[in-house]
Amino acid sequence: MTVAYPFTAIVGQDDMKLALAIAAVDPGIGGVLVFGERGTGKSTTIRALAQLLPKISAVKGCPYNCDPEASQKNLCPSCQKNSGPKAHKIAIPVVDLPLGATEDRVLGALDIEKAIHSGEKAFQPGLLAAANRGFLYIDEVNLLEDHIVDALLDVAASGINVVEREGLSIRHPARFVLVGSGNPEEGELRPQLLDRFGLSLDVRTPRDIPTRVEIIKLRDAFDLDPEGFSKRFSRKEGALRRKIDAAREVVESVDVPAEVLEKAAELCLALGTDGLRGELTLIRSARALAALESSDAANMNHLKQVALFVLRHRLRRDPMDESSADARVERTIATVLP
Repeated sequence: MTVAYPFTAIVGQDDMKLALAIAAVDPGIGGVLVFGERGTGKSTTIRALAQLLPKISAVKGCPYNCDPEASQKNLCPSCQKNSGPKAHKIAIPVVDLPLGATEDRVLGALDIEKAIHSGEKAFQPGLLAAANRGFLYIDEVNLLEDHIVDALLDVAASGINVVEREGLSIRHPARFVLVGSGNPEEGELRPQLLDRFGLSLDVRTPRDIPTRVEIIKLRDAFDLDPEGFSKRFSRKEGALRRKIDAAREVVESVDVPAEVLEKAAELCLALGTDGLRGELTLIRSARALAALESSDAANMNHLKQVALFVLRHRLRRDPMDESSADARVERTIATVLP
């Protein structure tokens, strides 16, 4: 069994860890996009998150991880027919979508083996089925083929995967948190897919020697003895896991005062973001951060901490302003939230 690098042992990437923790507390925020140089720990950090996620209740034997307490319309066809389904606890799924995956592998297709042996037309669920109620991770997301991007956009918008092929007509729930990573030097992300991510950030290689030395020491220790290294951090991992679990329980009850709402709207107006998705994501992210910090209400500091993650990828290009998106957002934050 492969041992994942502990989330709490990752050094020098505090912003990325915070953004992923926020998305874990409130999956409705819309996922995380992490762009940066090679070797900055993007994939390691995202995969380490899987070890911190709490278990969820799911229908036993269901390939779509249906919630036994969900309404009928949110269940797969099999669970809708099954009265009083048995439930059990499972780890929140974290599914990798490889770049070379075919559309059939992603969406699902006819089960060829059953068709050949029994003549039965049966559906073989794909990666989107496995990721339902969990996380779908795409490394090098900016290199994803266009037809796969189109399919993801349709499902991400509706939360339902519809497969119509080879005489099959299947609809099943597919609600997942999209997490992507990539190197911006290798290509840009399509605007339609970029807009689906709630949070976005750039990560860079640490520039100070003490941090670099610490990262090298920790990684070398893990490579030499993965299990022993993981045990060293088991207490910290457990504490953070309980913190995320507790925040998930209370996040919906966290208050967002009127002045925080007004400042969120003011930020988006000042930056000229399209629609209202920016404000909604700002509020949900500030609320999730407040829950993580065991606060009863979101405040201006919470809003300030999440604003760059939420808004940096929502700006229109301004030919009159050559400064980076981060600089524009930070300048506006300093003006609106001094």
